[in-house]
Amino acid sequence: MKELSTRTFFGLIFVFLMLGFTYFSETSFHILFIILLLVSIYEIIKMKKNIFSLIFLVTLPLLLVHDFNRNLVLLIFIFTCIYDSFAYLIGVRFGKNKLAPSISPKKSWEGFIGGSIFMLTIFYIFDTQNFLSINSFEYVYFLFFMLPITATLGDLAISFFKRKANIKDTGRLIPGHGGILDRIDALLFTIPIFYFFLK
Repeated sequence: MKELSTRTFFGLIFVFLMLGFTYFSETSFHILFIILLLVSIYEIIKMKKNIFSLIFLVTLPLLLVHDFNRNLVLLIFIFTCIYDSFAYLIGVRFGKNKLAPSISPKKSWEGFIGGSIFMLTIFYIFDTQNFLSINSFEYVYFLFFMLPITATLGDLAISFFKRKANIKDTGRLIPGHGGILDRIDALLFTIPIFYFFLK
């Protein structure tokens, strides 16, 4: 219970900082993602293994994001958080069938499916109420349908490299979560795929 409280509290602080910097201005948005990139590279160097592969994996999306519509980045981040949160909660409570036991033993198919259903349901409700204003983006509905898959792939990719480096977390910056890479891993495949289809 204490771990969940810590994770929730610091997770919310991180979310509010991300949303605040992204929404406040174009300048703060770019500064935010430059900081995330630099901290991520620092964490990668401290891992001491697969440095060049990881730097490529992290640098590509964190550079591409500067060419994105800020409102779309906000939506990607919000719905990634929704998916992540529900996948974690449902996985902890009901998870029995492991998704990738050799890479991330705590991840389950129940968490993946439950998180996907909750995220897509909330997305549908918001979209039908015209809260999202995304009709101008071609392929966007398909991409948000794919988001749970791309988010999970990013998470598993970082988990794979952490196992190779024999570490639990990429850092200690965010109590209950680990490092910055532990928090943005779900964006690492999502952003390039969105970019590929929308640009």
